[in-house]
Amino acid sequence: MRHFALIFDSAHCMDMSTLAGLSAIALYLITLVFLYQDLHSRDRAKRADRRVLGTGLAAGLLHLLSAWSLIVSDGQYYFGIPEVSTLIFAAIALLLQLSSLRRPLHNLMVGLFPLSIAAIVLSLILGTRAQPMVLDTGIASHILMSILAYSFFTMAVLQAGLVALLNYQLRHHHVASVIHRFPPLQDMESFLFDLLWAGQILLTLGIITGFVFVDDMGARGIPHKTFFSILAWIVFGILLMGRHWLGWRGRMATRGTVIGFLLLILGFYGSKFVIEYILS
Repeated sequence: MRHFALIFDSAHCMDMSTLAGLSAIALYLITLVFLYQDLHSRDRAKRADRRVLGTGLAAGLLHLLSAWSLIVSDGQYYFGIPEVSTLIFAAIALLLQLSSLRRPLHNLMVGLFPLSIAAIVLSLILGTRAQPMVLDTGIASHILMSILAYSFFTMAVLQAGLVALLNYQLRHHHVASVIHRFPPLQDMESFLFDLLWAGQILLTLGIITGFVFVDDMGARGIPHKTFFSILAWIVFGILLMGRHWLGWRGRMATRGTVIGFLLLILGFYGSKFVIEYILS
């Protein structure tokens, strides 16, 4: 009994972000076990079953709690690289679970959840170097739109990787190893562009709210972030119009997705890395 009391006391003393983060990691690992079992079952392209959905949603919610506990402290907000990264992956995990109600997304989850675990670990190990912020409604809406946009585009680039893999295997006649593990290629490409449309709409709103609500657009790091965000917006816009008018797919779709995503990441993480780890 004394041993269990010591364990309880140590857990009680553990801060919320750490406790929620470690619990989320455990549930992500359990979900990966369920996903592995499902992917090796006969019906490999089926939608996520109740076990995957239950543990995955619980993991995503605990992950979100861990991220929010790191970001919010004493009425101030810390949006450093580790905090924003783990928040983005928490949002992705939840969005992916909800999307799995309509589509078979086992393969995307297998790629995402290890990254979510890594994001939690890094967020708990690395201390924040961001300056505290006090948010008003306008800035909060800008940050929310931006984080959701990054989340959808991250899902899109992972999906693009799966589409590229499937295309490669089909071109090299590895059909037997593909057909039972992936949904039809047309469905995968359709979902890729659904993700890109959602991300583009949110990125548009994020850019607009940034121009409207950010008081000093010349502040350190903001011009760099704005420039690359607009470049990414242009690339994604061209890709989506090419899909609509010219039927772009395959390599054009995957390459355009990767290029736009890299521009977006360079704009956000590039400026924040320089500010937080080089100039600080």
